[in-house]
Amino acid sequence: MSCAHLSSIRLDREWFRKSETKGSNGRKLHIRGSVASTSQSVRFAEAKSEKSGKAVRIGVLGASGYTGSEIVRLLANHPYFGITVMTADRKAGQSIGSVFPHLITQDLPDMVAVKDANFSNVDAVFCCLPHGTTQDIIAALPKSLKIVDLSADFRLREIAEYEEWYGQPHRAPDLQKEAVYGLTEILREEIKVARLVANPGCYPTSIQLPLVPLLKANLIETRNLIIDAKSGVSGAGRGAKEANLYTEIAEGIHSYGITRHRHVPEIEQGLSDAANSKVTVSFTPHLMPMSRGMQSTIYVEMTSGVTIEDLYQQLKIAYEDEEFVILLEKGVVPHTRNVRGSNYCLLNVFPDRIRGRAIIVSVIDNLVKGASGQALQNLNVMMGYPENTGLLYQPLFP
Repeated sequence: MSCAHLSSIRLDREWFRKSETKGSNGRKLHIRGSVASTSQSVRFAEAKSEKSGKAVRIGVLGASGYTGSEIVRLLANHPYFGITVMTADRKAGQSIGSVFPHLITQDLPDMVAVKDANFSNVDAVFCCLPHGTTQDIIAALPKSLKIVDLSADFRLREIAEYEEWYGQPHRAPDLQKEAVYGLTEILREEIKVARLVANPGCYPTSIQLPLVPLLKANLIETRNLIIDAKSGVSGAGRGAKEANLYTEIAEGIHSYGITRHRHVPEIEQGLSDAANSKVTVSFTPHLMPMSRGMQSTIYVEMTSGVTIEDLYQQLKIAYEDEEFVILLEKGVVPHTRNVRGSNYCLLNVFPDRIRGRAIIVSVIDNLVKGASGQALQNLNVMMGYPENTGLLYQPLFP
């Protein structure tokens, strides 16, 4: 679909019928394709859409969380995407500037509850809602919408595996069959034709980007993969939790989810696809006393006859034409401070002291390339725009 064609997109303004589905507690959720309402928020959204003149009208579900606010920040300079609907059940009726003062300059509609959202003036949705809540809501959205879901609800192909790791049955198995996993650099062609994209998790992004090309080329063994990953505290979300208080996190390292972190099956699914055989990893995540940033240090065993130079050259070939994945010069160590606020992934490979093994270091901003930036990259691809559109923010340093 060309940009010229997209610029003429305007959904039929006839009222969609009210869709309904049952939530996990048995009550019905109502998602309105459109509502015969004269509320101030609806009138403002429609006026804003016309005033912006942007080709693609965006809904942000869960705008009061960290990933939602990052979507808003990134879209501020997007030439084709304009926000017309924002939801936040607990912040309904509030402006984005009152919830996130750093976004006070954004002229956007007030947030509404999901059940009151009007999707008649929306072309695409970023779903930034918590895991376990997204399936019902997406199932009730108008089928005309393009959707990028930032939760984990559609990342695992096997619904039984989802139930095992997330502790509840999958409530939209038909949608799961439709969902495309959104690791942009690896699955770009599938993303182009998708209606629903499951945006990858932050840890899986930082881990799969360096490992998938090496596994596909049979340069590393599928056994003895050890991953030591560290994340800024924003990766735990914005909810008030005792474990995330300043005095609990500051001046220390907090290991968690040992052997049972929910990103494990997602990581193993992607690596097994690349290797064409079952891959099991040893993965330990840690929270670090910083707001954002992520580093995965990965220990691998090279296949017989393979050298560090072979790994380096394979990564160079895989990513030399990519905008956002950067293989550093030999010997240069990636640091999280050099990707802060950006959609870049920096990586490099080093020889281990143990013969036949290598160490890979991969860094991203967990809220951008690990979440909202990659989501925007995916929607750009889905809508036929250059995938770097709105994403050329340079890292913030110092």
